[in-house]
Amino acid sequence: MNWLALLAGAAAVLGFSPVDFFPATFASLVVLAHLWVRAASPRDAARLGFFFGLGLYGAGASWVYVSLHRFGAMPTPLAATATLAWCAFLALFPALLARDSTAPRALQAVLLIPAAWTLIEWSLSWFLTGFPWLAFGNTAIDNPLSGFAPVGGVYAVSLAMAVAAGLVWCLVAGHARRISTGVLALLLACGYGLRATEWTAPAGEPLRVALVQGNVPQEVKFDPGRYARTLETYARLAEGSGEAKLIVLPETAVPRFLDMVDPALLERLKGAAERNGGDLLLGVPVRTAAGDYLNSVVSLGVSPSTRYDKVHLVPFGEFVPPGFGWIVRVLSIPLADFARGTTSQRPMAVAGLRVAVNVCYEDAYGAEIIRQLPEATLLVNVSNVAWFGDSLAPAQHLQLARMRALETGRMYLTAANTGITAAIAADGTVLKRLPQYTEGLLEVEAQGRTGATPYVRFGDWPAVLLCLAALMFVALRGRSR
Repeated sequence: MNWLALLAGAAAVLGFSPVDFFPATFASLVVLAHLWVRAASPRDAARLGFFFGLGLYGAGASWVYVSLHRFGAMPTPLAATATLAWCAFLALFPALLARDSTAPRALQAVLLIPAAWTLIEWSLSWFLTGFPWLAFGNTAIDNPLSGFAPVGGVYAVSLAMAVAAGLVWCLVAGHARRISTGVLALLLACGYGLRATEWTAPAGEPLRVALVQGNVPQEVKFDPGRYARTLETYARLAEGSGEAKLIVLPETAVPRFLDMVDPALLERLKGAAERNGGDLLLGVPVRTAAGDYLNSVVSLGVSPSTRYDKVHLVPFGEFVPPGFGWIVRVLSIPLADFARGTTSQRPMAVAGLRVAVNVCYEDAYGAEIIRQLPEATLLVNVSNVAWFGDSLAPAQHLQLARMRALETGRMYLTAANTGITAAIAADGTVLKRLPQYTEGLLEVEAQGRTGATPYVRFGDWPAVLLCLAALMFVALRGRSR
């Protein structure tokens, strides 16, 4: 059955963007529940979990190879081996789930497995800095189960999905069909109701915003010979932003430390914002007096200048874990020794809004996005996923942004170097987007919002505690038996 688990894990990736075929992910959960429930021993269950995870991460996170080989200059065999090793490490997490053979199969399918799976996903959000990229709840962004996102975040959606998959397995296997049908209908009805609930309210008038996509190829982004052309591209686009009150440039739009940038360029960018009576957000690395490097976003314009420093850094890409400096030397990664920003940073007051900025990979972490809420009225992400080429990563990144908008009840704007630049409504709907690998401006009406969803107030903890309670119930029931 290992091969079936491997195929089911790989098929689950079809539910993520760009394919967005949710039934594939849901069906894979049903198959996984079936395999786990019928496993002959805990060891067999662990083996099945590993192969399922290998299929899931081997297909869904294969874009790591692009970064290592194409931009890191790692030879093909070494890059492929490193990617496989990384995916195999991630696959160890699903292997942790070992079923309780004393519990009835229906209880395992509907309670034990969903709770354990959700906790496994959640543990991937913080263990060794975390990698929550392929949480199954993201695939439900366009169906009723996404209604649980503003209540308990993406892990509440994953839990609802896994419970629904267990109920479907019960129906197919002939276990308590009437009860399973009723509970499944109730679960979907709750999702519909929650989806229709408006958790936040508009604040002020809509604001004209211009999101800039410079389309600077990663191969030449840090080439000194391309520097002047890169700056001219972004200055020209910013100056063509019409009446935008807020102009947003991508992560490291200026690929040089802020103190090394020609003041005339900064004045030119500031002038583009001031002519519109607004502000501009610029992605640029910063050096502090203490010698620290920061991946930052600074504001220029009519409002007092402020700065956001990236908090959640990418291992090996932005900081080097102790003992692994040789990897950075092999890959020749520029600016790979950043320091973390503080977690106490507050929203940036620009263009009459309170903007919670996050940088690239940070928007994979819902619990970190809500740090600046409910004070913030708008979410803005600046990124450079050009590191992963024309792979699954940019589309998956957009899907993550949609989930963050839905969790927080806030409009979410994302400006990416090579794409996907997009504007996302508070309900997770993509309003407008630019095609990848095109240079241009995305002009939209941005609406600030106030209020707090339950997720903003309590984070992941309701979903986590519910899962722990479910596991405790199954354990106590088994002891009483």
